[in-house]
Amino acid sequence: MLRKIQSKNMGKSDLGWLKSIFHFSFAGYSNPDNMNFGVLRVLNDDLVKPGTGFDTHPHRDMEIISYVVDSKLTHEDSMGNERELKRGHVQYMSAGTGVYHSEHNYSDSMLRFLQIWILPDERGHAPQYGDYEFPWEDRDDRWLQLVSSHDGPGPIKINQDANIYVTEVSKGKEIEFRVEKDRQAYMVLVEGESEINGLKLEARDALEIVEESVKIKAKEKSHIIAIEMKKEI
Repeated sequence: MLRKIQSKNMGKSDLGWLKSIFHFSFAGYSNPDNMNFGVLRVLNDDLVKPGTGFDTHPHRDMEIISYVVDSKLTHEDSMGNERELKRGHVQYMSAGTGVYHSEHNYSDSMLRFLQIWILPDERGHAPQYGDYEFPWEDRDDRWLQLVSSHDGPGPIKINQDANIYVTEVSKGKEIEFRVEKDRQAYMVLVEGESEINGLKLEARDALEIVEESVKIKAKEKSHIIAIEMKKEI
């Protein structure tokens, strides 16, 4: 099963310093029929103006992954971590029993990053933090795994049966993504334009995939992220 979701039909927010596209209900965008996709609870595509950002705020009982698309993201948290992440880098925070953090754009260019929140396998995990600087070429015309469960091969381990992959497919090239029986995936065309199993996707469009393999044909260079997980019953 495939279902295309165009970005123009997603939730939107414009706070001046922050412009967001909400793939699922979040903040001022509330749709009871669009709360999540399996354990994927939040996917926000955020644009943050230079010199602004999210001041210190709390989280708990959520697996939070930030994927930087453009510019630099500066993170600080109550666990004592202070880090700056660039394009293609990934930040992971298991909020668990509770943590405070802030995220800012101290650069002179627009910051774009994806906020991905995944429901944990249980409440009350100890808070954790990590970040990874993946070489960009590791995703050239192949899938690079960023995230897995603790039993999986991903360098970032989260408290849930979920995997995150990224790729950048060259114009004219093809790549396959397999979703096995009893599994599902949420795929976002971050940049570019592609045809996926006959469906045309443009930048910021998404695709729900359930128990089906897809073939991606890049009409122009295409940067894609996929969150794969157990099928929702």
